Amino acid sequence: MKRLCDVLVASCALVLLSPILLVLAMLIKAGDGGAVLYRGHRVGLGGRPFRMVKFRTMVEHADVLGGPSTPAGDPRVTAIGRWLRKYKLDELPQLINVCSGEMSLVGPRPEVQQYVDLYTEEERAILTVRPGLTDWASLWNIDEGALLEGSPDPEKTYLETIRPVKIRLQLEYVQRRNFRTDLQILVHTSVALAGGKRSCPVMLVMGKG
Repeated sequence: MKRLCDVLVASCALVLLSPILLVLAMLIKAGDGGAVLYRGHRVGLGGRPFRMVKFRTMVEHADVLGGPSTPAGDPRVTAIGRWLRKYKLDELPQLINVCSGEMSLVGPRPEVQQYVDLYTEEERAILTVRPGLTDWASLWNIDEGALLEGSPDPEKTYLETIRPVKIRLQLEYVQRRNFRTDLQILVHTSVALAGGKRSCPVMLVMGKG
């Protein structure tokens, strides 16, 4: 049932948003003439690698110029990229990943291999569900770049401060997932992206244990 809902919602969204997607693609192309899409290597269901599609927000070959953590103000981010990241518009092409079965609308955000390699045996439970566009961790950390901004070592800050909480919330989702939870996360994600306050349910989840 969840897979059917994913396909129906993602397909309809791609059709309805196609004019907006086209405009965004044109703006990115006009910015520096580079590629419109970025296909990043991520780890998905069962530990299988896949290419996650996003609108390109950084200079080309940015992955060889720095680490996977991107603080606000990172010089690799393009002018249009900063705007896309602010409103999460760079994530829209991931609806293609949802349609293809590599991702779900709701699920733990997919990580790069180097972070997955750090998983403990318990944390590998995260790989038993499809990665998603949003989850509890996404709501808690709606603007990761802002949390990393000003850090002398963004990678260290991510690993020591952000990652432990993300892992905790992702495991909480895996253990408690159901249709109602998914719907709740989607609603609160919409509110957060519209400028609303951080979701209260996330605070409750973080307060458990």
